[in-house]
Amino acid sequence: MRKSLLCSLVALYAPLGGLAAPPQAVLKAPSPGVDQLHGRFLHISDMHPDPHYKSGASQSSGCHRKKPKDERRSGYYGTPFSECDSPFSLTNFTFDFLDEHWSDEIDFVIWTGDNARHDNDEELPRTLDEIYDLNRVIAGRMEEVFLRKGIPVVPSLGNNDISPAGPNEIIDEFSLIWKPFIPSVSYPAFRQGAYFSVEVIPDAVAVISLNTMYFFNSNKGHVPPSADNYFSECYYRFTELSLRFQDTILGNLFGFFFIEADDLLIGAGDESVKPSITKNTNLFETLITDFSQLPAPLKKVNYDEYAVVNVNPSVVPNPYLPSFRVFAYNVTEISSLFENVHADKEDIKIAGERKRDRRHGNPGKEASECSTEPYRDSWRCRLGEPWHSDRDAPSRRNKLWSPLGYAQYYLPKLDEYNERRKPKFKLEYLTFPISALHPWKDRDGGGGKTMSATPPIPLRNLPKALRSGDVTESKYAPYGMADLTIPSWIELGQRLGNEEEKKLRKRFRKYMYMGGEEG
Repeated sequence: MRKSLLCSLVALYAPLGGLAAPPQAVLKAPSPGVDQLHGRFLHISDMHPDPHYKSGASQSSGCHRKKPKDERRSGYYGTPFSECDSPFSLTNFTFDFLDEHWSDEIDFVIWTGDNARHDNDEELPRTLDEIYDLNRVIAGRMEEVFLRKGIPVVPSLGNNDISPAGPNEIIDEFSLIWKPFIPSVSYPAFRQGAYFSVEVIPDAVAVISLNTMYFFNSNKGHVPPSADNYFSECYYRFTELSLRFQDTILGNLFGFFFIEADDLLIGAGDESVKPSITKNTNLFETLITDFSQLPAPLKKVNYDEYAVVNVNPSVVPNPYLPSFRVFAYNVTEISSLFENVHADKEDIKIAGERKRDRRHGNPGKEASECSTEPYRDSWRCRLGEPWHSDRDAPSRRNKLWSPLGYAQYYLPKLDEYNERRKPKFKLEYLTFPISALHPWKDRDGGGGKTMSATPPIPLRNLPKALRSGDVTESKYAPYGMADLTIPSWIELGQRLGNEEEKKLRKRFRKYMYMGGEEG
Protein backbone atom coordinates (compact mmCIF):
# COMPACT_ATOMS: atom_id res chain seq x y z
CA MET A 1 0.00 0.00 0.00
CA ARG A 2 1.18 3.53 -0.76
CA LYS A 3 1.25 5.74 2.32
CA SER A 4 1.28 9.44 1.41
CA LEU A 5 0.00 12.73 2.74
CA LEU A 6 -0.75 15.90 0.86
CA CYS A 7 2.31 17.97 1.37
CA SER A 8 3.43 21.03 0.48
CA LEU A 9 12.67 22.82 1.30
CA VAL A 10 12.80 23.74 4.75
CA ALA A 11 12.38 21.53 7.82
CA LEU A 12 11.00 23.04 10.99
CA TYR A 13 12.12 21.29 14.15
CA ALA A 14 12.23 21.84 17.91
CA PRO A 15 15.68 21.00 20.11
CA LEU A 16 9.51 45.78 -5.71
CA GLY A 17 10.08 48.83 -8.40
CA GLY A 18 12.84 48.28 -10.96
CA LEU A 19 16.00 46.26 -10.50
CA ALA A 20 17.81 47.69 -7.49
CA ALA A 21 20.44 46.27 -5.17
CA PRO A 22 19.52 45.80 -1.50
CA PRO A 23 21.18 47.88 1.24
CA GLN A 24 24.85 47.03 1.62
CA ALA A 25 24.86 46.96 5.41
CA VAL A 26 24.81 43.50 6.97
CA LEU A 27 21.75 43.33 9.22
CA LYS A 28 21.62 41.18 12.31
CA ALA A 29 18.05 40.53 13.34
CA PRO A 30 17.50 39.46 16.94
CA SER A 31 15.17 36.51 17.34
CA PRO A 32 11.98 37.33 19.23
CA GLY A 33 12.06 36.85 22.98
CA VAL A 34 9.81 34.16 24.37
CA ASP A 35 7.57 36.78 25.95
CA GLN A 36 7.07 38.43 22.55
CA LEU A 37 6.01 35.40 20.53
CA HIS A 38 2.86 35.59 18.45
CA GLY A 39 2.77 31.87 17.69
CA ARG A 40 2.67 32.47 13.92
CA PHE A 41 5.02 32.41 10.94
CA LEU A 42 4.74 33.26 7.25
CA HIS A 43 5.55 30.88 4.40
CA ILE A 44 6.00 32.55 1.01
CA SER A 45 7.29 31.03 -2.21
CA ASP A 46 7.76 31.38 -5.97
CA MET A 47 7.56 35.11 -6.59
CA HIS A 48 9.10 34.93 -10.09
CA PRO A 49 9.35 38.69 -10.76
CA ASP A 50 9.69 39.48 -14.46
CA PRO A 51 11.37 42.80 -15.38
CA HIS A 52 10.16 42.38 -18.99
CA TYR A 53 6.46 41.96 -18.12
CA LYS A 54 4.17 44.43 -19.92
CA SER A 55 0.55 45.15 -19.10
CA GLY A 56 -1.64 44.64 -22.17
CA ALA A 57 0.79 42.19 -23.80
CA SER A 58 -0.14 38.80 -25.22
CA GLN A 59 0.11 35.65 -23.16
CA SER A 60 1.74 33.74 -26.00
CA SER A 61 4.74 36.06 -25.73
CA GLY A 62 5.08 35.44 -22.01
CA CYS A 63 3.38 38.81 -21.46
CA HIS A 64 6.42 40.51 -23.02
CA ARG A 65 5.04 41.77 -26.35
CA LYS A 66 1.78 42.69 -28.04
CA LYS A 67 0.36 40.49 -30.76
CA PRO A 68 -2.98 41.66 -32.24
CA LYS A 69 -4.34 38.15 -32.81
CA ASP A 70 -4.26 37.29 -29.11
CA GLU A 71 -7.66 37.87 -27.50
CA ARG A 72 -6.74 37.90 -23.80
CA ARG A 73 -4.22 40.50 -22.66
CA SER A 74 -2.00 40.60 -19.60
CA GLY A 75 -3.28 42.47 -16.56
CA TYR A 76 -1.63 45.26 -14.59
CA TYR A 77 -1.08 43.09 -11.49
CA GLY A 78 -0.53 39.84 -13.37
CA THR A 79 -2.38 37.33 -15.50
CA PRO A 80 -4.04 34.49 -13.54
CA PHE A 81 -4.13 30.90 -14.81
CA SER A 82 -1.50 31.74 -17.44
CA GLU A 83 2.14 30.98 -18.22
CA CYS A 84 3.26 34.55 -17.49
CA ASP A 85 5.39 35.51 -14.52
CA SER A 86 4.84 38.29 -11.98
CA PRO A 87 5.04 41.99 -12.81
CA PHE A 88 6.85 44.09 -10.23
CA SER A 89 3.52 45.72 -9.49
CA LEU A 90 2.42 42.36 -8.00
CA THR A 91 5.58 41.55 -6.04
CA ASN A 92 5.79 45.09 -4.66
CA PHE A 93 2.11 45.06 -3.74
CA THR A 94 2.58 41.70 -1.97
CA PHE A 95 5.44 43.04 0.15
CA ASP A 96 3.54 46.24 0.94
CA PHE A 97 0.50 44.20 1.99
CA LEU A 98 2.57 41.91 4.21
CA ASP A 99 4.30 44.92 5.74
CA GLU A 100 0.99 46.55 6.63
CA HIS A 101 -1.06 43.54 7.68
CA TRP A 102 1.35 40.83 8.88
CA SER A 103 4.84 42.05 9.76
CA ASP A 104 3.71 42.87 13.32
CA GLU A 105 1.87 39.55 13.73
CA ILE A 106 4.50 36.88 12.98
CA ASP A 107 7.67 35.49 14.59
CA PHE A 108 9.65 34.46 11.50
CA VAL A 109 9.46 33.95 7.72
CA ILE A 110 10.03 30.83 5.61
CA TRP A 111 10.96 31.91 2.06
CA THR A 112 11.32 29.00 -0.37
CA GLY A 113 12.85 30.61 -3.41
CA ASP A 114 12.26 30.91 -7.14
CA ASN A 115 12.93 34.63 -7.27
CA ALA A 116 13.80 34.83 -10.97
CA ARG A 117 11.51 34.61 -13.98
CA HIS A 118 11.12 31.39 -15.95
CA ASP A 119 13.40 31.04 -18.96
CA ASN A 120 10.58 30.40 -21.46
CA ASP A 121 10.95 33.24 -23.99
CA GLU A 122 13.40 32.48 -26.81
CA GLU A 123 13.45 36.14 -27.83
CA LEU A 124 14.42 37.22 -24.29
CA PRO A 125 16.66 34.47 -22.90
CA ARG A 126 17.26 34.70 -19.17
CA THR A 127 20.86 35.48 -18.19
CA LEU A 128 22.76 34.47 -15.08
CA ASP A 129 23.26 38.14 -14.15
CA GLU A 130 19.49 38.65 -14.33
CA ILE A 131 18.92 35.69 -11.99
CA TYR A 132 21.25 37.18 -9.40
CA ASP A 133 19.86 40.71 -9.84
CA LEU A 134 16.28 39.52 -9.28
CA ASN A 135 17.34 37.59 -6.19
CA ARG A 136 19.05 40.73 -4.85
CA VAL A 137 15.84 42.70 -5.34
CA ILE A 138 13.66 40.19 -3.47
CA ALA A 139 16.29 39.80 -0.74
CA GLY A 140 16.32 43.58 -0.35
CA ARG A 141 12.56 43.68 0.17
CA MET A 142 12.77 40.83 2.68
CA GLU A 143 15.31 42.86 4.66
CA GLU A 144 13.21 45.99 4.47
CA VAL A 145 9.88 44.45 5.46
CA PHE A 146 10.95 41.80 7.98
CA LEU A 147 14.62 41.68 8.97
CA ARG A 148 14.82 45.36 9.93
CA LYS A 149 11.94 44.72 12.35
CA GLY A 150 13.79 41.88 14.05
CA ILE A 151 11.88 39.10 12.25
CA PRO A 152 14.19 36.23 11.18
CA VAL A 153 13.96 35.24 7.51
CA VAL A 154 15.05 31.76 6.37
CA PRO A 155 15.62 31.55 2.58
CA SER A 156 16.15 28.53 0.36
CA LEU A 157 16.95 28.09 -3.31
CA GLY A 158 14.48 27.38 -6.08
CA ASN A 159 15.54 25.67 -9.28
CA ASN A 160 15.09 28.94 -11.19
CA ASP A 161 17.58 30.62 -8.85
CA ILE A 162 20.54 28.42 -9.77
CA SER A 163 20.51 27.52 -13.49
CA PRO A 164 22.81 27.35 -15.39
CA ALA A 165 25.77 28.09 -13.09
CA GLY A 166 27.90 25.54 -11.30
CA PRO A 167 27.51 24.91 -7.54
CA ASN A 168 30.66 26.79 -6.50
CA GLU A 169 29.61 29.98 -8.26
CA ILE A 170 26.07 29.67 -6.86
CA ILE A 171 27.37 29.33 -3.30
CA ASP A 172 29.74 32.27 -3.75
CA GLU A 173 26.98 34.54 -5.05
CA PHE A 174 24.26 33.54 -2.60
CA SER A 175 26.63 33.69 0.35
CA LEU A 176 26.70 37.45 -0.38
CA ILE A 177 23.00 37.86 -1.25
CA TRP A 178 21.86 35.93 1.82
CA LYS A 179 24.54 37.04 4.29
CA PRO A 180 22.05 39.14 6.29
CA PHE A 181 19.84 36.08 6.80
CA ILE A 182 22.46 33.45 7.68
CA PRO A 183 23.76 33.37 11.29
CA SER A 184 27.55 33.64 11.51
CA VAL A 185 27.75 30.26 13.21
CA SER A 186 26.01 28.66 10.20
CA TYR A 187 27.98 30.54 7.55
CA PRO A 188 30.80 27.93 7.20
CA ALA A 189 28.23 25.16 6.65
CA PHE A 190 26.52 27.19 3.94
CA ARG A 191 29.85 27.91 2.24
CA GLN A 192 30.58 24.19 2.25
CA GLY A 193 27.27 22.69 1.21
CA ALA A 194 24.61 25.42 0.79
CA TYR A 195 22.68 24.32 3.90
CA PHE A 196 22.29 26.22 7.15
CA SER A 197 20.01 26.56 10.16
CA VAL A 198 18.49 29.52 11.97
CA GLU A 199 17.33 29.49 15.58
CA VAL A 200 14.12 31.40 15.14
CA ILE A 201 13.39 30.89 18.85
CA PRO A 202 16.67 30.63 20.78
CA ASP A 203 17.42 27.16 22.20
CA ALA A 204 13.96 25.90 21.27
CA VAL A 205 12.89 26.05 17.61
CA ALA A 206 15.16 26.14 14.57
CA VAL A 207 14.59 26.04 10.83
CA ILE A 208 16.92 24.13 8.54
CA SER A 209 17.32 25.32 4.96
CA LEU A 210 18.37 22.22 3.01
CA ASN A 211 18.87 23.81 -0.43
CA THR A 212 18.61 20.73 -2.63
CA MET A 213 20.56 22.22 -5.51
CA TYR A 214 22.67 19.07 -5.59
CA PHE A 215 19.73 16.70 -5.37
CA PHE A 216 17.51 17.74 -8.25
CA ASN A 217 17.57 15.96 -11.57
CA SER A 218 18.62 18.61 -14.08
CA ASN A 219 15.37 18.37 -16.06
CA LYS A 220 13.01 18.66 -13.10
CA GLY A 221 11.30 21.64 -11.52
CA HIS A 222 11.10 23.35 -8.16
CA VAL A 223 9.51 20.54 -6.14
CA PRO A 224 9.93 18.85 -2.75
CA PRO A 225 11.30 15.33 -2.39
CA SER A 226 9.70 12.69 -4.56
CA ALA A 227 10.98 9.60 -6.34
CA ASP A 228 10.76 11.41 -9.69
CA ASN A 229 12.46 14.64 -8.68
CA TYR A 230 15.34 13.62 -6.43
CA PHE A 231 18.16 11.29 -7.25
CA SER A 232 16.97 8.02 -5.76
CA GLU A 233 19.59 7.76 -3.01
CA CYS A 234 18.84 11.31 -1.81
CA TYR A 235 15.10 10.72 -1.85
CA TYR A 236 15.34 7.53 0.20
CA ARG A 237 17.67 9.22 2.71
CA PHE A 238 15.31 12.18 3.08
CA THR A 239 12.39 9.86 3.73
CA GLU A 240 14.42 7.78 6.17
CA LEU A 241 15.62 10.81 8.15
CA SER A 242 12.13 12.31 8.29
CA LEU A 243 10.79 9.12 9.84
CA ARG A 244 13.83 8.26 11.96
CA PHE A 245 13.71 11.63 13.76
CA GLN A 246 9.96 12.06 13.86
CA ASP A 247 10.17 13.12 17.52
CA THR A 248 12.31 16.14 16.59
CA ILE A 249 11.08 17.27 13.17
CA LEU A 250 7.78 19.11 13.46
CA GLY A 251 7.17 19.27 9.72
CA ASN A 252 8.57 20.07 6.31
CA LEU A 253 7.76 23.10 4.19
CA PHE A 254 8.30 23.12 0.47
CA GLY A 255 7.23 25.02 -2.58
CA PHE A 256 5.42 22.27 -4.50
CA PHE A 257 4.10 18.63 -4.61
CA PHE A 258 4.04 15.73 -2.10
CA ILE A 259 6.14 12.94 -0.53
CA GLU A 260 5.46 9.19 -0.30
CA ALA A 261 6.85 7.39 2.71
CA ASP A 262 6.67 3.84 1.33
CA ASP A 263 9.26 4.66 -1.32
CA LEU A 264 11.73 3.82 1.43
CA LEU A 265 10.74 0.19 0.95
CA ILE A 266 11.55 0.44 -2.75
CA GLY A 267 14.94 1.88 -1.86
CA ALA A 268 15.54 -1.06 0.46
CA GLY A 269 14.85 -3.50 -2.35
CA ASP A 270 11.16 -4.28 -1.82
CA GLU A 271 9.86 -4.39 -5.39
CA SER A 272 6.39 -5.44 -4.24
CA VAL A 273 5.64 -1.76 -3.58
CA LYS A 274 4.91 -0.01 -6.86
CA PRO A 275 4.37 3.71 -7.52
CA SER A 276 0.72 4.63 -7.79
CA ILE A 277 1.21 7.65 -10.08
CA THR A 278 0.78 6.98 -13.78
CA LYS A 279 0.91 9.24 -16.80
CA ASN A 280 -2.86 8.99 -17.18
CA THR A 281 -3.67 9.93 -13.57
CA ASN A 282 -3.69 13.52 -12.32
CA LEU A 283 -2.43 14.52 -8.89
CA PHE A 284 -5.86 14.89 -7.33
CA GLU A 285 -6.90 11.38 -8.39
CA THR A 286 -3.59 9.97 -7.18
CA LEU A 287 -4.00 11.54 -3.76
CA ILE A 288 -7.59 10.35 -3.36
CA THR A 289 -6.48 6.82 -4.30
CA ASP A 290 -3.70 6.93 -1.72
CA PHE A 291 -5.99 8.36 0.95
CA SER A 292 -8.52 5.61 0.35
CA GLN A 293 -5.84 3.05 1.28
CA LEU A 294 -5.09 4.56 4.69
CA PRO A 295 -5.83 2.18 7.57
CA ALA A 296 -9.26 2.47 9.12
CA PRO A 297 -10.29 2.83 11.84
CA LEU A 298 -7.75 5.23 13.33
CA LYS A 299 -6.72 2.79 16.06
CA LYS A 300 -5.10 0.61 13.38
CA VAL A 301 -2.75 3.39 12.24
CA ASN A 302 0.94 3.10 13.14
CA TYR A 303 1.80 6.81 13.32
CA ASP A 304 5.53 5.99 13.51
CA GLU A 305 5.39 5.33 9.77
CA TYR A 306 4.32 8.82 8.71
CA ALA A 307 5.88 12.24 8.21
CA VAL A 308 4.15 15.38 6.96
CA VAL A 309 5.28 17.74 4.20
CA ASN A 310 3.26 20.89 3.52
CA VAL A 311 3.01 22.30 0.00
CA ASN A 312 2.83 26.08 -0.14
CA PRO A 313 1.13 28.00 -2.96
CA SER A 314 2.98 30.52 -5.12
CA VAL A 315 2.88 34.29 -5.41
CA VAL A 316 3.29 34.10 -9.18
CA PRO A 317 -0.11 33.66 -10.93
CA ASN A 318 1.33 30.81 -13.01
CA PRO A 319 -0.74 28.73 -13.31
CA TYR A 320 -3.01 29.69 -10.40
CA LEU A 321 -3.60 32.78 -8.24
CA PRO A 322 -1.11 34.72 -6.06
CA SER A 323 -1.10 33.21 -2.55
CA PHE A 324 0.75 32.87 0.73
CA ARG A 325 0.17 31.04 4.03
CA VAL A 326 0.34 32.04 7.66
CA PHE A 327 0.90 29.13 10.07
CA ALA A 328 0.07 29.08 13.78
CA TYR A 329 1.99 27.01 16.32
CA ASN A 330 1.49 26.28 20.00
CA VAL A 331 3.03 28.78 22.42
CA THR A 332 0.32 28.65 25.11
CA GLU A 333 2.45 26.56 27.48
CA ILE A 334 5.61 28.57 26.97
CA SER A 335 5.55 30.40 30.33
CA SER A 336 5.48 27.20 32.36
CA LEU A 337 7.39 24.79 30.14
CA PHE A 338 10.12 26.79 28.45
CA GLU A 339 12.70 26.05 31.16
CA ASN A 340 11.99 22.32 30.83
CA VAL A 341 12.16 22.05 27.04
CA HIS A 342 15.66 20.58 27.01
CA ALA A 343 14.87 18.05 29.72
CA ASP A 344 11.66 17.06 27.94
CA LYS A 345 13.51 16.51 24.67
CA GLU A 346 16.13 14.34 26.38
CA ASP A 347 13.35 12.20 27.82
CA ILE A 348 11.81 11.87 24.36
CA LYS A 349 15.17 10.95 22.84
CA ILE A 350 15.79 8.23 25.42
CA ALA A 351 12.29 6.84 24.97
CA GLY A 352 12.71 6.78 21.21
CA GLU A 353 16.04 5.00 21.34
CA ARG A 354 14.42 2.09 23.13
CA LYS A 355 12.28 1.44 20.10
CA ARG A 356 13.33 -0.69 17.17
CA ASP A 357 11.74 -0.25 13.78
CA ARG A 358 10.10 -3.49 12.66
CA ARG A 359 8.65 -2.36 9.36
CA HIS A 360 12.09 -1.45 8.02
CA GLY A 361 13.94 -4.29 9.71
CA ASN A 362 15.15 -5.79 6.42
CA PRO A 363 18.21 -3.70 5.50
CA GLY A 364 17.92 -4.59 1.83
CA LYS A 365 21.43 -6.06 1.78
CA GLU A 366 22.68 -9.52 2.57
CA ALA A 367 23.96 -9.76 6.15
CA SER A 368 27.42 -10.72 4.88
CA GLU A 369 27.59 -7.56 2.79
CA CYS A 370 26.52 -5.33 5.67
CA SER A 371 29.30 -6.70 7.84
CA THR A 372 31.99 -5.57 5.41
CA GLU A 373 33.15 -2.34 3.78
CA PRO A 374 31.94 -0.35 1.91
CA TYR A 375 28.39 -1.31 2.93
CA ARG A 376 28.75 -1.39 6.73
CA ASP A 377 27.91 2.30 7.23
CA SER A 378 25.48 2.67 4.34
CA TRP A 379 21.94 3.79 5.15
CA ARG A 380 20.48 0.53 3.81
CA CYS A 381 22.51 -1.45 6.36
CA ARG A 382 21.44 0.81 9.22
CA LEU A 383 17.67 0.74 8.83
CA GLY A 384 17.37 -1.56 11.83
CA GLU A 385 18.97 0.97 14.18
CA PRO A 386 16.82 2.94 16.66
CA TRP A 387 14.14 5.23 15.25
CA HIS A 388 13.21 8.24 17.33
CA SER A 389 9.44 8.45 17.47
CA ASP A 390 7.31 9.22 20.47
CA ARG A 391 3.57 9.65 20.82
CA ASP A 392 4.12 12.63 23.16
CA ALA A 393 6.38 14.50 20.70
CA PRO A 394 5.06 17.85 19.32
CA SER A 395 4.64 16.27 15.90
CA ARG A 396 2.23 13.70 17.35
CA ARG A 397 0.36 15.50 20.15
CA ASN A 398 -0.74 19.11 20.50
CA LYS A 399 1.74 20.62 22.97
CA LEU A 400 4.37 23.34 23.09
CA TRP A 401 5.69 24.09 19.53
CA SER A 402 3.16 21.84 17.76
CA PRO A 403 1.87 23.20 14.41
CA LEU A 404 -1.78 24.15 14.87
CA GLY A 405 -3.03 25.14 11.43
CA TYR A 406 -2.70 27.66 8.64
CA ALA A 407 -4.67 30.29 6.79
CA GLN A 408 -4.22 30.67 3.02
CA TYR A 409 -4.65 34.11 1.45
CA TYR A 410 -5.01 34.82 -2.25
CA LEU A 411 -5.86 37.50 -4.84
CA PRO A 412 -9.12 36.56 -6.57
CA LYS A 413 -10.24 38.31 -9.78
CA LEU A 414 -6.71 39.55 -10.33
CA ASP A 415 -7.36 40.69 -13.89
CA GLU A 416 -10.01 43.17 -12.71
CA TYR A 417 -7.49 45.47 -11.03
CA ASN A 418 -5.45 48.28 -12.55
CA GLU A 419 -3.38 51.35 -11.64
CA ARG A 420 -6.41 53.06 -10.11
CA ARG A 421 -7.97 50.04 -8.44
CA LYS A 422 -5.67 48.11 -6.11
CA PRO A 423 -6.30 44.45 -5.23
CA LYS A 424 -6.47 43.05 -1.72
CA PHE A 425 -5.42 39.67 -0.44
CA LYS A 426 -8.40 37.77 0.93
CA LEU A 427 -8.74 34.62 2.99
CA GLU A 428 -9.32 31.62 0.73
CA TYR A 429 -9.60 28.98 3.46
CA LEU A 430 -8.10 27.87 6.77
CA THR A 431 -7.56 24.49 8.41
CA PHE A 432 -8.70 25.46 11.92
CA PRO A 433 -12.11 24.67 13.37
CA ILE A 434 -14.13 27.87 13.72
CA SER A 435 -14.17 27.51 17.51
CA ALA A 436 -10.35 27.91 17.57
CA LEU A 437 -10.60 31.36 15.99
CA HIS A 438 -12.18 32.77 19.17
CA PRO A 439 -10.35 31.30 22.18
CA TRP A 440 -12.65 32.85 24.78
CA LYS A 441 -13.63 31.42 28.13
CA ASP A 442 -16.29 32.23 30.71
CA ARG A 443 -14.68 34.18 33.54
CA ASP A 444 -15.69 32.87 36.97
CA GLY A 445 -18.98 31.57 35.54
CA GLY A 446 -20.45 35.06 35.63
CA GLY A 447 -20.93 35.51 31.94
CA GLY A 448 -17.96 37.84 31.50
CA LYS A 449 -15.54 36.64 28.84
CA THR A 450 -11.80 37.03 28.62
CA MET A 451 -9.26 35.84 26.07
CA SER A 452 -7.70 32.55 27.20
CA ALA A 453 -5.10 32.39 24.41
CA THR A 454 -3.82 34.36 21.43
CA PRO A 455 -6.08 33.81 18.41
CA PRO A 456 -4.34 31.71 15.75
CA ILE A 457 -5.21 34.39 13.18
CA PRO A 458 -5.66 38.05 14.19
CA LEU A 459 -9.33 38.96 13.97
CA ARG A 460 -8.52 42.03 11.85
CA ASN A 461 -7.07 39.72 9.19
CA LEU A 462 -10.20 37.56 9.01
CA PRO A 463 -13.28 38.20 6.86
CA LYS A 464 -16.08 40.01 8.69
CA ALA A 465 -18.10 36.79 8.56
CA LEU A 466 -15.57 35.08 10.87
CA ARG A 467 -14.95 37.90 13.35
CA SER A 468 -18.04 37.12 15.38
CA GLY A 469 -17.72 34.45 18.05
CA ASP A 470 -21.25 33.28 17.26
CA VAL A 471 -20.33 31.70 13.90
CA THR A 472 -20.49 27.90 13.93
CA GLU A 473 -20.12 27.00 10.23
CA SER A 474 -18.38 28.66 7.30
CA LYS A 475 -17.12 27.98 3.78
CA TYR A 476 -13.73 29.30 4.95
CA ALA A 477 -13.28 26.38 7.37
CA PRO A 478 -13.87 23.18 5.35
CA TYR A 479 -11.59 20.83 7.29
CA GLY A 480 -11.96 21.66 10.98
CA MET A 481 -8.58 20.18 11.86
CA ALA A 482 -7.77 20.37 15.57
CA ASP A 483 -4.07 20.88 14.70
CA LEU A 484 -1.46 19.87 12.12
CA THR A 485 0.01 16.92 14.00
CA ILE A 486 0.47 13.62 12.20
CA PRO A 487 -2.73 12.03 13.59
CA SER A 488 -4.78 15.02 12.41
CA TRP A 489 -3.38 14.77 8.89
CA ILE A 490 -4.07 11.03 8.84
CA GLU A 491 -7.64 11.64 9.93
CA LEU A 492 -8.17 14.20 7.15
CA GLY A 493 -6.69 11.75 4.65
CA GLN A 494 -9.09 9.06 5.83
CA ARG A 495 -12.05 11.40 5.41
CA LEU A 496 -10.95 12.31 1.89
CA GLY A 497 -10.50 8.63 1.08
CA ASN A 498 -14.12 7.97 2.01
CA GLU A 499 -16.29 7.87 -1.14
CA GLU A 500 -19.22 9.29 0.82
CA GLU A 501 -17.34 12.53 1.59
CA LYS A 502 -18.16 14.03 -1.82
CA LYS A 503 -18.64 17.58 -0.53
CA LEU A 504 -15.27 17.50 1.26
CA ARG A 505 -13.54 16.12 -1.82
CA LYS A 506 -15.06 18.85 -3.97
CA ARG A 507 -13.77 21.55 -1.64
CA PHE A 508 -10.38 19.87 -1.42
CA ARG A 509 -10.05 19.85 -5.19
CA LYS A 510 -11.21 23.46 -5.48
CA TYR A 511 -8.64 24.69 -2.97
CA MET A 512 -5.96 22.42 -4.40
CA TYR A 513 -6.26 24.02 -7.86
CA MET A 514 -7.55 27.41 -6.63
CA GLY A 515 -10.55 27.25 -8.94
CA GLY A 516 -8.45 26.40 -12.00
CA GLU A 517 -7.29 23.16 -13.55
CA GLU A 518 -4.29 20.96 -12.82
CA GLY A 519 -1.08 22.72 -13.86
